[in-house]
Amino acid sequence: MTHEAAGVPTTRNDEDRQDNVPQGNDDVQDVQQDEAGDASGPQDADSRPEARLARAVQVAEQALIEFEIAVETFRVEVENFSRLHHQKLGPMYTRLDELDALIAEARAAKTGDPEDERKAREARAVVMPMPGVDELFHDWMDTDGLSPEAAAMLTEQPVRPPKRVRPSEEARRLYRELARKAHPDLAQDEVERQRRDEFIARVNAAYGRGDIELLKELVAEWEAGPVQPPAPLSESEELYARLEWLSRRKELLTVLAKELEDGAIGSMLRMAPDDPDQLLEDIAEQLLGEVSRREAELAEMTR
Repeated sequence: MTHEAAGVPTTRNDEDRQDNVPQGNDDVQDVQQDEAGDASGPQDADSRPEARLARAVQVAEQALIEFEIAVETFRVEVENFSRLHHQKLGPMYTRLDELDALIAEARAAKTGDPEDERKAREARAVVMPMPGVDELFHDWMDTDGLSPEAAAMLTEQPVRPPKRVRPSEEARRLYRELARKAHPDLAQDEVERQRRDEFIARVNAAYGRGDIELLKELVAEWEAGPVQPPAPLSESEELYARLEWLSRRKELLTVLAKELEDGAIGSMLRMAPDDPDQLLEDIAEQLLGEVSRREAELAEMTR
């Protein structure tokens, strides 16, 4: 896989190269400057700065769309190749692990060396990893045996109820204060009622847990009043904000593209971008050779 532009994956299904896709913040800024400051071209009927800035936003949006298409195309290829890799080569890797375990066990049986026995156990664990007790019994059993709840269920004894939280006097005081101030019945309109309903639900949850600190935070939040909507932006401010968002989105996509390319499957695709199927065949042939060599080694050890 070639890297014609850093962070832009090129894929075998993507015939349109992405050389013109802007890269990072500098590219969006360059587009903005070029579109806003180009005085050599024909003048539009509307030469306002906002009109030129709107054109810069349009160009940056189109560039981001093309870049997203390239990244998504490569992501799908990585996902498909990973699935094929697992289906075709997974059994071979499993067989190699099993042979490694058998060879290690045969060597330990011959030598009796504690170190060889340890390596044999480790090799076998790779083939058949044992889940932990907690994972097996999903909290019904721990290292000390059955949990009290599990033992009660199995012996048809009443299950111990969960520990109840009795709110402290301070929690009750804060709760009453908030309930009096924020009660939904005090709302003057439906929007305010909905805000109070949502707030009281949070108050009830904090009181049920006896969370004094959260109740204090809720008191301060209510006293601060509802969050005021921001003042409307001017046309220029909206356009600049849009450019900033496009730039941040481009940065996130660049990181994603690099993670895909640097991953194990992406790295394999870079080795043969034009014929990944043949790459799988080549790897499979190598693995079959490894399997044959290990089988011969095992046969020699157990003869």
